[in-house]
Amino acid sequence: MAEKSSPRLIIIAGPTAVGKTELAISIAKKIGGEIISADAMQVYRYLDIGTAKPLPEERAIVPHHLIDVADPRDDFNVARFVKEADKTIEKLWNEKKNIFVVGGTGLYIRALIKGIFWGAGQNPTLRQHLKELMEKEGTHSLFELLKKEDPEAAKHIHPHDWVRIIRALEVILSTGISIKTFQKAHGFKNKRYNYLFLGLNIQREKLYKRIEKRCQDMVSRGLVEETECLLSMGYDPQLKPLQSLSYKHIISYLEGKISLDEAIHLMSRDTRHLAKRQWTWFNKESDIQWYHVEDTEKIMGKILDFIDREL
Repeated sequence: MAEKSSPRLIIIAGPTAVGKTELAISIAKKIGGEIISADAMQVYRYLDIGTAKPLPEERAIVPHHLIDVADPRDDFNVARFVKEADKTIEKLWNEKKNIFVVGGTGLYIRALIKGIFWGAGQNPTLRQHLKELMEKEGTHSLFELLKKEDPEAAKHIHPHDWVRIIRALEVILSTGISIKTFQKAHGFKNKRYNYLFLGLNIQREKLYKRIEKRCQDMVSRGLVEETECLLSMGYDPQLKPLQSLSYKHIISYLEGKISLDEAIHLMSRDTRHLAKRQWTWFNKESDIQWYHVEDTEKIMGKILDFIDREL
């Protein structure tokens, strides 16, 4: 168990479009809380409509953090999320605020509360390629590559230890994160924070209807124009944020490859698939407690009990 004095987090997770933001804002406003977004796309500036960011008027009600903190060209990853979230948590905790972590990016939430897991970065195809490169060019060549890609790891690995060299390269090239970061995070023996982990659920067909409506609303609110603006600013359509659910199909529409109706249909389809993956991910979390999104009184009671117990 984490120490009683460690920061206390209220985590609200669940599939996209289930209603996490609305519920979190409502509760945080009542009990004096602020929200840390755990959404891998909302970190990017200028991507507002397509990432379903909280509206300015919503953020005026309850302050939000880790939104608009990266340029679309940035390689924002889980390690950076944890680093920035940790700093924000410390600040809010010192200000005696109730801290909400809200979002659907399960890896970000898991890494924040439990550390980044050692198993990440496994890529058998890449590993085989590195072995073939070693056979062709020698261990020295691999070690020089490691010094370039992950100089910190190279300091701790013998130049002839080809097994560890290949593993370190596999991790850095697959994830963009040093193996040293994974090793340090894997060393957590206790929970990093005291937390209450709540999952929001809803009937699947109802969620799918909400997803379809959201996609249509995004276009009505100006998703096409937002995408045009991003491209006019010089952002490459192949950038990771612009290959996310909402933008890639609008880009295909702007390039004349599909109709707008087809783009909306594909957005809805892919968002449903995302929701399924999120359900699968969160269902594997042993400490998540599920509530129907409309059970607001039960959810509020659970949060107040958690706060009272941890005081």
